[in-house]
Amino acid sequence: MTDLLTRPPYFEDPTSTGTTTPPPLPPLPPNVVSHRGGGDRRWPRRVAGGAALLALIAAGGTAGGLAADHYADRASATAATTGTAATAIAVTESDSLAPVAAKVSPSIVTVLIDGENSSALGSGVVLSADGLILTNNHVISSGGTVSVRLADGRTLPASVVAADSTHDLALVRATGVSGLTPVTFGTDASVAVGDTVLAFGAPLGLEGTVTSGIVSALNREVGTGTEQLTGLLQTDAPINEGNSGGALVDTSGNVIGINVAIATADDQSTGNVGLGFAIPAGTVTTVVRQLEAQAAA
Repeated sequence: MTDLLTRPPYFEDPTSTGTTTPPPLPPLPPNVVSHRGGGDRRWPRRVAGGAALLALIAAGGTAGGLAADHYADRASATAATTGTAATAIAVTESDSLAPVAAKVSPSIVTVLIDGENSSALGSGVVLSADGLILTNNHVISSGGTVSVRLADGRTLPASVVAADSTHDLALVRATGVSGLTPVTFGTDASVAVGDTVLAFGAPLGLEGTVTSGIVSALNREVGTGTEQLTGLLQTDAPINEGNSGGALVDTSGNVIGINVAIATADDQSTGNVGLGFAIPAGTVTTVVRQLEAQAAA
């Protein structure tokens, strides 16, 4: 049995009998490290822009501060339905978060990509009872055979429906399934710094993982090398490679963001340092509607 805690199989060569070592990352610009908190095959883009700038300002303008991006994935209902409000699960600081985890977990999936020379995984959320799944574009962008592993352990064949590289979101359709539990989305107006949040996904391939923290900041901007992701939520809820495409939820069980990236302290680090980023629900629901319309055209 593979020890994912010490040897996470970011890349697997089907011609070999063991896990291969991840290939070296491409050269990085100054003060920038690469790594998305998740399906990733080592996303070759960087969290720079606003995140790096903020770090340098906080450091008084000295060089070397914090910069980074690692995909939150590992190598990373209809739109109207997904936009509905969930029944509130009131949670105070003294309450257990177990009811929230129990409510949301059935709606979280693992997205598996099997390529010609390697395989990768990320996370996703259920949008419809018949198998429409939302994940990050960088989880599926490398190409290969797509499958989805449900919370109950079933693995189903899937296909990419539509993708938006600008917002790093994609729709995947699992086949031969019904009766899934769609997530419900919150509103951006309901999110405040200091709110308790839970992150769901498969960090380092450990499916069904739930972590907790708070919303650390709003409206962060992250440069990916080819485009800018703006308006992101920042959280200290631990997310790592494999979490990309998973849900960041509030204490009512509403999805307030889709995990997309983490910041790291240097180019030797790949683990969470308490700085994760998620695409806010308002952006997500808008893009989902656009992608559904694109797929139907």
